[in-house]
Amino acid sequence: MTDSEDDARVPVQCDVCETRTRVPLSELAESIERHNEDVHDGEPIAEVDPDLKEQLANLVVDDMGLLEEDA
Repeated sequence: MTDSEDDARVPVQCDVCETRTRVPLSELAESIERHNEDVHDGEPIAEVDPDLKEQLANLVVDDMGLLEEDA
């Protein structure tokens, strides 16, 4: 297992619980799934910060050149 102290920490929020936290990247999926299972009966409520998800999506689009027009 990766040493979580060296892991990048990702912001996670749960609007229903009105909480925000940061979890190590190596534990991200498990942490979100566990919270949603334990607190929200499995409903996908807690998630990676939406602003971060949007920034990452924009970087991917730019990197892949998906919005470039043909010359």
